[in-house]
This record gives sequence, structure tokens and C-alpha cells, in this order.
Amino acid sequence: MNRRSLIAMVACAAALPPTAHALPRPAAVRRLHLVNPHTGETFDGPYRDGKGPIADAVRDLDAFLRDFHSGEKTQMDVGVLDFLADLLDGVGETKATVLSAYRTPETNAMLARTMFGVAEHSQHLYGRALDISLGSKLAQAMGVARAMQRGGVGWYPNSNFIHIDTGPVRNWTLDGTGFENLLLFDGSRLHFQGPRRPLSVAQRLALQRQLAHAEFIARHH
Repeated sequence: MNRRSLIAMVACAAALPPTAHALPRPAAVRRLHLVNPHTGETFDGPYRDGKGPIADAVRDLDAFLRDFHSGEKTQMDVGVLDFLADLLDGVGETKATVLSAYRTPETNAMLARTMFGVAEHSQHLYGRALDISLGSKLAQAMGVARAMQRGGVGWYPNSNFIHIDTGPVRNWTLDGTGFENLLLFDGSRLHFQGPRRPLSVAQRLALQRQLAHAEFIARHH
């Protein structure tokens, strides 16, 4: 190679832009702050980082989200935790109250006998569902969750909670109008609301239609 060619090559190299070096992206840390009104327990901390789910935190969440009736736990679907974390971000909330998470078949069967809107093959049985309350932003959260198209979203306005799961995308609403023994959450405690006065014949017929509709919907979530 002669001297003139060497000088030309050096000049061309000097004219090229410097090579861009990709900087490592910051770890995508996801956090949850959850309260369980049944046990009084809380979970507050990260459960996912840039490498994926944090094993110790997920084990803690499996215990926190156990079936509080029996004490049994399962491996919760991380997807439903992500669903909840994204939902909280979407409505600008940092904390949620978890009313129900994992359920054993025995617990689910008991609830199906004593409450309306409990599905026989509920996603709670597989660790893929959460029933949550978010205070004043609950209605907004319901709309945001449905827009996400991430799974099932049930709206229980008179009971003050929403259901989210990572099953098939579907939506349902049970307003509880006229229902007896409906589980309610007032922000601090759980209680049952019974009928305030005897129902008329017309009201009983209307209630029967509502119950039939509720049972049909419940079998599909």
C-alpha cells in the first residue's frame, strides 16, 4: 500500500461518526403495596426486576395471597401480578386491598353455595385471579382494566370491588340489586348485608330473574 492510499484511508476513517455504545437500560423494577383485610398482613416491595420475577418476593406473595380460609397456598400467576401493577399505574394508585386471591376447590365450592357470582371453575382456583378494592378510583380502575384486554374483569359496584384475572378476555357486571347476603367491603372491614324488609311477590320474581342471570354470568368467569 503506498503512502497516498494510506492517507486517504485515515481521512475516511476520521470522517466517520464515532461508534455508538449501547448503555445498559436501568432495571425494570416493579413494586406492589398490598393489604389483606382478612389476615391484617401487608406486602410492600419489589416483585420483579430487569431480570424477571424476584424468586423470594414471589414466594412471599404466594403466601400473602393464600386461601385465608384454609391456609393453603399455590404458585400465583405472575401475569396477574403484572396486570395489577399496570392497573395501579394506570389510575395513579400505589396500594390495593386484596379481598380474594387463591381459593382451594373446597373454599370455592363453599362460596358458590353461600354467595352469588362465584363461578364453579373460577380462575381463583388456578392462582390467576384477584378481587381488589381501590377506594375512590375503583370505577376508573374497572374501565382501565377492561381497556387493557388482559383477561377477565368483573365489576361489583355495590360490593365495592373488581375482579381481574388472566383467563380469556371477557367482562361482566353484577350490581347486587336486591341480592341477599351480599359480601360488602366498606374500606375497612368485610360484612354481610341482609334484606331490610320482606320482598313483595313482584320483587321476588324480579330477584329470581336477577339470580338466574347472575348464575349464568358466574359460570363464565
